[in-house]
Amino acid sequence: MNVKLRASILGLLFLALAAAGRAEDLFDFEVLQFRAKALAFQPYAEPRSRVPDWLKKLSYDQYNDIRFDERLTWWRADQLPFQLQFFHPGGIFTRPVQVHEVVNRVARPIEFSSRFFDYGKNRPGRMPSDLGFAGFKVLQELNQPGKWDEIISFLGASYFRALGKDQRYGLSARGLAVNTIDSGGEEFPVFEEFWIERPAPEARSLTVYALLNGPSVAGAYRFVIVPGDETVVRVRAAVYCRKNPAQLGLAPLTSMFAHGENTGWSQTDFRPEVHDSDGLLLETGAGEWIWRPLVNPRTVRSAMFMDKAPRGFGLMQRDRQFEHYDDLEAYYHQRPSVWVEPVGDWGAGAVRLLEIPTANEFSDNVVAFWSPAQLPPAGEPLEFEYNLHWLAESGRHSGGGYTASTRIAGVPGRPGLRRFVVEFTGPYLQRQPDDPEIEAVVSLGAGARQENATVVQKNRFTGAWRVVFEIRPDPSGSPVELRCFLRKGQHVLTETWSYLWNP
Repeated sequence: MNVKLRASILGLLFLALAAAGRAEDLFDFEVLQFRAKALAFQPYAEPRSRVPDWLKKLSYDQYNDIRFDERLTWWRADQLPFQLQFFHPGGIFTRPVQVHEVVNRVARPIEFSSRFFDYGKNRPGRMPSDLGFAGFKVLQELNQPGKWDEIISFLGASYFRALGKDQRYGLSARGLAVNTIDSGGEEFPVFEEFWIERPAPEARSLTVYALLNGPSVAGAYRFVIVPGDETVVRVRAAVYCRKNPAQLGLAPLTSMFAHGENTGWSQTDFRPEVHDSDGLLLETGAGEWIWRPLVNPRTVRSAMFMDKAPRGFGLMQRDRQFEHYDDLEAYYHQRPSVWVEPVGDWGAGAVRLLEIPTANEFSDNVVAFWSPAQLPPAGEPLEFEYNLHWLAESGRHSGGGYTASTRIAGVPGRPGLRRFVVEFTGPYLQRQPDDPEIEAVVSLGAGARQENATVVQKNRFTGAWRVVFEIRPDPSGSPVELRCFLRKGQHVLTETWSYLWNP
């Protein structure tokens, strides 16, 4: 029997068994995983759009004028510790999803109804009864009793965003990144169906399941959402590839960086800095901490940090001082950092970073994810788990020093020479007086040479330690990899500052 015929027969068998399971209305992660496997054995079919044209044509403002009626908030009348509200399809959200409530492993659909929504100034047209929702959000009394705040939302493709206490929405997470850094174009698989477990009256977490589907992949996901000062989302996934894509990214994070201290103040913006995240942080399997400041590049660029059994990575918003943003609307100083904590051994691979030019703050232009070195054969599961930590603090860092700021400037009277000013801080460094034994280790990749000696000095106004060095690029104009850290004798005192400089 040839391989294609065998796969087709197995696929039909999986679908038949999955249908039988749905008839019994029993649901758990194993049932969902079986369904994802059955789906992966079938050719991908683009779903027929159920969204009427009048909804597709809504402008940004028109779509935002459609609001969920808070009086109909799901579980509010039951006085449960979590509540649900739903997003209406329309505008750019033209891929409706089906949402189910799960009670004692029995799944029942939550049917779309126009009565859930206030359409504002819009004049609603015809809508099919099976329209579905664009997504949903979860509410909880996160910041104070009696005030129901959003803690997480799922909306669009496989995107979701979460919040901890006193945070404002910023960067997003995704279920999976497919061919993100590939010349053939990125693929955006979709969470096309959700199941949400009804919480117990004293529950401190909420469990959400999702079925992922796209041209290359199908997958089963479970999210356990634990809100708090630091909201944690525990993710378990089983992904099946119809065909192995050129590149698969696990735990992808998507953010925005327009300008910051390392790029210089924008000439057209009154705000000193504009970004959801200011750096990529990694803790390698060997225990090294690496900080890569983000940039808004002139052209698309990517970086790869090879590793084995990574301990964590994330996009951080380290700078928490309001005056560094001076924004009374966007509250960039309250945007969360997100730390990815792998569960188990993720093996060999690399953390990938993609930075795309952007002219404004409305387009995400930064992506980071883990790319496994090897994928299982098509049809076999890629199973993985990780925890997402949504942080309000300056972010994870080693017990030693960490990068506080990065600045780059020219040198008067020395055309072509660039001066780098990097400051490290941390409890130990703050306590240390001027100490000539504390030195900076600066290394340059090909394409540049250092001129003049490296200067290390204590900043007596902030307590940080400043490193100043000057480099000159060679005529090739090639990007230059830079690294720097502080040490005293054989003791490393800080994380490694890593920078890709384009002359």
